[in-house]
Amino acid sequence: MPKEIDSTIFHTYDAERAGNNCSCGRHASQAAHDDEQQRQLQVRAQDPEQLSNDVVEESVMRALFPQAEQRRDFLRAVGINTARAAIASMFPLGALQAMAQEKNGAIEKKDLKIGFIAITCAAPLIMADPLGFYKKQGLNVSLNKTAGWALIRDKMINKEHDASHFLSPMPLAMSMGVGSNPVQMRVATIQNINGQAITLHVKHKDKRDPKQWKGFRFAVPFEYSMHNFLLRYYLAENGIDPDRDVQIRVTPPPEMVANLRAGNIDGFLGPDPFNQRAVYDEVGFIHILSKEIWDGHPCCAFGMSEDFVKQNPNTFAALFRAVLTAAAMARDPANRSLVAKVISPAAYLNQPETVVEQVLTGRFADGLGNVKNVPGRADFDPVPWDSMAVWILSQMKRWGYVKGEVDYKGISERVLLLTDAKKYMKELGQPVPDGAYRKYKIMDKEFDPAKADAYVNSFAIKRTT
Repeated sequence: MPKEIDSTIFHTYDAERAGNNCSCGRHASQAAHDDEQQRQLQVRAQDPEQLSNDVVEESVMRALFPQAEQRRDFLRAVGINTARAAIASMFPLGALQAMAQEKNGAIEKKDLKIGFIAITCAAPLIMADPLGFYKKQGLNVSLNKTAGWALIRDKMINKEHDASHFLSPMPLAMSMGVGSNPVQMRVATIQNINGQAITLHVKHKDKRDPKQWKGFRFAVPFEYSMHNFLLRYYLAENGIDPDRDVQIRVTPPPEMVANLRAGNIDGFLGPDPFNQRAVYDEVGFIHILSKEIWDGHPCCAFGMSEDFVKQNPNTFAALFRAVLTAAAMARDPANRSLVAKVISPAAYLNQPETVVEQVLTGRFADGLGNVKNVPGRADFDPVPWDSMAVWILSQMKRWGYVKGEVDYKGISERVLLLTDAKKYMKELGQPVPDGAYRKYKIMDKEFDPAKADAYVNSFAIKRTT
């Protein structure tokens, strides 16, 4: 009888993995195991379909047998080939791929350029590349790592990118002509919820009360960002005027840790993995997760111009399906360690896998001597709620980025593609939520999207007249 071989990069069918020396039991140390897996991952990246199959098989196996001992007993009992056949029967990859190709119809534009910033917020649109989700929809996608958000904006306006990773407020600002010439943008999905933090320099461990922060210099990634608006909100709720009592500087995310180390800033409200990287490098500590300010807040989005949607409806639909498929996989906590492996390499985040895994699993060191377990530290709910856009617009008005009357409902519904998101989620068999406008609780203060102006006027610290 021919020997059964486990050729998956995760050793899914190795009954002896999870030994004493490393997670698969075949290496002298966990570091040696990780090095080999990283090499295999780079090889697999040349074959996205096989990498996709490996990740799916590992995910299904973990879902069926959550405990390592259960997996070992099962694999010892039935062998690799029987186990693999069982997985294939439950997740028929070939049939799903054929179905996706059928749905695509005539793809108007197969070769696409998608911009992204190297942060964990972009996990769904990044992982859709090495895992083959774009290819399964008939698309050839080139992911373009971009240096900063102003460049992302300019490349979308100049049509150098077909679609892009955005900060959630950016498509609203761009569509309104705030900070740039007006170009109508559309938001297909929210890339992630939560996933940010306020990180301070280690020298400020004795200054945990924000009232002690007068004169501090903070960094945010862009003016039209949830980071800027959440930092301003948090400061103001603690009696600190963000325009008068502190400095807020725009700094590209990859430069935040270096600026913290150099003492150019006292802290930042930034995206992960840079909060965790500051802890890893022992230059910062996590003061508060953005989840603790507003649990479920939007962070980044995936979108394109209205012209692209109109000119390429089938391509648009294929992109939508690919990213929604990735988001559903990323949302399952059982897959977070696998997602970390996929997005950590140099072509994507270029970060230590342990840093990315701490962010995605929510088991992390906070830089204050604690190891915390916050499963919802980062999450991947793709629904682009219109009420999220209304809150963003309310903060743009509160801080003087827009003047006069704001058509909250009209602008939100022209930019966010909530109806399309629900349509494609249903098509993919994903749960579809009801409604469009939700109320939120932000630092114990309720936001009712039907009363946005009253909400703005309720704050003592604001820039409105």
